[in-house]
Amino acid sequence: MNYETVIGLEVHAQLLTKSKLFCPCSTKFGAPPNEHTCPVCLGLPGVLPVLNRQAVEFAVLTGLAFQCKIAPKSVFARKNYFYPDLPKGYQISQYELPICLGGVVEFELNGEKKKVGLTRIHMEEDAGKLLHDYGDGHSSHVDLNRAGTPLLEIVSEPDMRSAEEASTYLKRLRDMLVYLEVCDGNMEEGSLRCDANVSIRPEGEKKLGTKVELKNMNSFRFVEKAIEYEIERQKAVLADGGRIAQETRLWDSDKGVTASMRSKEEAHDYRYFPDPDLVPLVVDEPWIERSRSRMPELAHQKASRFVAQYQIPDYDAHVLTAQKHVANYFEEAVKVSGDAKKTSNIIMTEILGLAAKGEDPFSTIPPSELGRAIALVKEGKISGKMLKEAILEMHATRQGAEAVTAKMGGQLSDAGALEAIVDKVIGANPDNVAQYKAGKEKLFGFFVGQVMKETQGKANPQIVNDLLKKKLSS
Repeated sequence: MNYETVIGLEVHAQLLTKSKLFCPCSTKFGAPPNEHTCPVCLGLPGVLPVLNRQAVEFAVLTGLAFQCKIAPKSVFARKNYFYPDLPKGYQISQYELPICLGGVVEFELNGEKKKVGLTRIHMEEDAGKLLHDYGDGHSSHVDLNRAGTPLLEIVSEPDMRSAEEASTYLKRLRDMLVYLEVCDGNMEEGSLRCDANVSIRPEGEKKLGTKVELKNMNSFRFVEKAIEYEIERQKAVLADGGRIAQETRLWDSDKGVTASMRSKEEAHDYRYFPDPDLVPLVVDEPWIERSRSRMPELAHQKASRFVAQYQIPDYDAHVLTAQKHVANYFEEAVKVSGDAKKTSNIIMTEILGLAAKGEDPFSTIPPSELGRAIALVKEGKISGKMLKEAILEMHATRQGAEAVTAKMGGQLSDAGALEAIVDKVIGANPDNVAQYKAGKEKLFGFFVGQVMKETQGKANPQIVNDLLKKKLSS
C-alpha cells in the first residue's frame, strides 16, 4: 500500500529578553547551575509572577511577521504536570486564548513555492533542566537556570508531506526569528527546539492517521533523519499488521532510531485553567501599530533591495540574505571592496564554502578585510588565484589583507618580465602553437595555465592574455 506522510511541527523559540518571563532573573546561557534563580522561578510559596513586557512585544512582532491575527485579549493558564525540573508543579502557558492565531510560513523547496499554515503562536515559560552527568556521575541533578525563561511556541498545521519539507520549513522559521532579533536560533544551546508530529495514511485518505510525537532533535539534520526513520518505522508496523500507538518517542542520534518515551498526553491530562495570579493580557491597536512600525527589513525585502541597490542577480541576493549575518557581512565588505558582484561571488564560494566545512570565517575574517582583499585584485596588486589563497591565510592566521598579501609577494605585473616568461612557454610548446594557429583556439587556456604555473599564479592575467594573443597571432 502507498502511504502519504503528514507532518506538523511544534517549535519552541527562546526569546532574547535579558530577564525571565515572570521575574527579573537573567536568561544568560552558560552560568553555573542554579545561579540565575529567585523565589519566583524556584516556585516558592507566596510569590507572584510579573509579566515581562518585552516578551509580549517580541510575541506581537513575531505574529505580525508571520501574518497572524493578534488577539486583543489573551490569557495565561496553568499547565499542570509533575516533572523534577518543574518546581511549581505547573507551567505557565497559554491555552484557549493565545496571543497569535493563524499565520503562514512561506519558503521555496526544489524550485517550488510552499506555504505552511500556522495554528497559533503562544507564550509560555520554560522548565528547568536535568543534569545526568554532573558531579559524581551516579545521581541526577536539577538546574533551574532555564526555569521561567520566556518561550514562543509556534504550532504549525499538519501541512508538510516530507522530512525535507519539514526541515526546510524549520530553517525558514529560524531565519525569520533571527531577522526579527527575537531569538538567536541556536539549536545546540536549546534556544530553538523542535518537536515533530508524524503520521501516515493511505494515499487518497482524508482522515489523519495516529500521530507520533518526536523529541530530542537539536539540529536540522537530526530533524530530517528522525522524521525519515519514523515514517519507515510506521510503514513497517502497518505492513506487519500492527497498529500505530499514539506516543512520544525520542530520537537517538547515535543509533539513528526513535525510541518510545511515554504515551502521548492529551490536553485534558494537563488540567488547564486560567492562572489566578495573572490578569488577561490586552493588546490594543495602537500597540500593534507601534510594533508594525518597528518591523525590521526581512529577508525577502532585503533580497529585493540587494538586486536594486547592488545590481546583483536574484540568485545571489537570495543566497546572501538567507541568513542575516551573511547579509550584514556582505554589505560591510562591499563598502570597502567597491565591487558588489565580485564580493558576492567570493562570499558565496570561498566564505560560505569554509562555513559548510564547519569553519567560522565570519569571526576570523572581518568583512572590511575581505573587502580590502577584493579591492587589491581590482588594483592589480594580487590575482584572483592569490585572493583565494589570501582568504585561507587570513582565516588561518586572523591577519589582515595587507599583511597576508605582503608576505605573498604581490602580483607580477612587469610586462617585460612576463613577456620573457610567455616567450619561454611558447618556445617550449611548438606542437601546441602549431595546433592553435591551425584553429584549435581552446589551447589558449593551456598557454595561460603554463604561464601561471611558471609564476606560481602571481602573473597579472590581463597582461598575460594580451601578450599571448599578440605572440600567438604573429
